[in-house]
Amino acid sequence: MNDWLRYSCQIALPGFEKATQEKLAEAKVLVVGAGGLGCPALQYLSAIGVGCIGIADGDTVSINNLHRQILYTPNDEGKKKATVAKERLSQQNPDIDIETHDLFVSHDNVMDVVSRYDMVLDCTDNFDTRYLLNDACVLTGKPLVYGAIYQYEGQIAVWNVANNDGTYSPNYRDLFPEVNAAAIPNCADGGVMPTIAGVIGCMQANEAVKYITGTEGLLVGKLLVFDARSMQSRVMKLGTQTKTNITQLPQKTVVNEIEYNAIQSSTDYELVDVRSEEERHEFNIGGLHIPLHELKADLFISVIKPIVFYCASGKRSTVAVQQLQKELPNNKLYSLKGGLNSLRQEH
Repeated sequence: MNDWLRYSCQIALPGFEKATQEKLAEAKVLVVGAGGLGCPALQYLSAIGVGCIGIADGDTVSINNLHRQILYTPNDEGKKKATVAKERLSQQNPDIDIETHDLFVSHDNVMDVVSRYDMVLDCTDNFDTRYLLNDACVLTGKPLVYGAIYQYEGQIAVWNVANNDGTYSPNYRDLFPEVNAAAIPNCADGGVMPTIAGVIGCMQANEAVKYITGTEGLLVGKLLVFDARSMQSRVMKLGTQTKTNITQLPQKTVVNEIEYNAIQSSTDYELVDVRSEEERHEFNIGGLHIPLHELKADLFISVIKPIVFYCASGKRSTVAVQQLQKELPNNKLYSLKGGLNSLRQEH
C-alpha cells in the first residue's frame, strides 16, 4: 500500500486499521451495470481503495439518464459507459486496477465474467439479468449485493453468503421465485427519483466493504426497503438458509432481433413502440404505441404481420418479446436491434 494518506480517515475508524485496508486492496469486485446504481457504487468502491474493480456494461450514455447516472456528462452521449466510467474512476484513484467488460451479461458469458471476482454487485435494471446473475453467483459460490429502485423506493440485500455449517444464505429466488417483468414499469415509464439511485448505490458499496472487511451488520438473510419520501426504512428477515436448489443457469430465452434497414421501407411489419409517452413524442419511427407495462397478448390477436417491438436501446423491446412469445406462439415477434439509439447514431 503506497499511499496511506488517502485512506487515513477510514483507517482511523475503530476496528478499521491498515490490515483492514489491505483486505480492500486485495479484493476483486464486479459491478454489473454502470447506470444509476452502478455510478455511485463504483465511485465509492474506487475511492475507498478496492484493489480491482470490474465494470460490466455494454450500453452507451444517454441524455435522459444523466439525472441519475452521475459519472457522465452530455459530452459523453453515445459513448460506451464502461469506457467512460473507467476513465473517470482512474482519475479519482489511479492506484487501483479497473477492468472493463463492454458487454451485456448473458448465458454465454456470465459464468466466465463472474468467476474472475470475489463478489458481485447487481446494479442492473432488468429481471432476466437479475436471475441470471443470482444463479451464476450461486453456482460459483460468490456473494451478490442486490440493489433495485423504482420511483421513490429502493431495495438492498446481500445474497448467497456462506454460513459456518457449509450452507448458504437466501438468494434472490428465495424472495422472488419469478417475476412478470412486463407488468412492472421500468424507470423510463414509471419514473424514478434520482437521489434514490445514489442512496441505494452507496448502500451497495457499503455492504460490499462490510463483507470484504468482515464488519458486523451485513444484510444477509434480510431485505432493506427504503422510502425516500418518508425517509424511513424497514428490514424484512428472510431466514438464514436458502430453500432453493439451483443446479444450472435459467433456461435461455431466444429473442429474434431485426435490423432497421430490413423494415425501413417495408409495410410487411407491425411496429410497436414500448417506450413512454414522453420518449415517443420526442422521436419515433411510427407504429402503435403501447408502453411496456401495458402490453397484453390479447392486443395482438388480430395481427397477422410479424411484429417488431422497439425502444431506446433494445432492452424493453427484448422484454416485450420474451413476455409475449409464450402467449403468441404463432406470431413472429422481433426486437429492433440496438433500439432507436443506434439508429440516431447512424444518422
